[in-house]
Amino acid sequence: MRSLLALAVLASLATTSCHSPYVATTVSNRTGQPIELLEVDYPSASFGTQNLADGSDFHYRFKVLGSGKMKLLYTDSTHKDHKEEGPTLNEGAEGSLTIAITPTGVTWRPDPSVTTAP
Repeated sequence: MRSLLALAVLASLATTSCHSPYVATTVSNRTGQPIELLEVDYPSASFGTQNLADGSDFHYRFKVLGSGKMKLLYTDSTHKDHKEEGPTLNEGAEGSLTIAITPTGVTWRPDPSVTTAP
């Protein structure tokens, strides 16, 4: 009987387990040139990579603590620094975000759930 009760509790926990919201981000380099340094700042932290080849994607998941604007900083193959402001994120934001770097600029494509107020 105890093992049946324990099994029921485990099944209940598995179906009602805690969910931690996160933003699944993809940064795409479509500039025609490699990017030598890439940094994405978001409220309370940042992430990045040393190199992002043309045509490549960089994937990263993060949890938003606090609220504020995102920023993208990168250095192109001619060693020119670029800085672009992105959307405002609110604490607990969840969904996907695509950042495309092209020869004409940066495009931010967040799911509506990423940038809406909680």
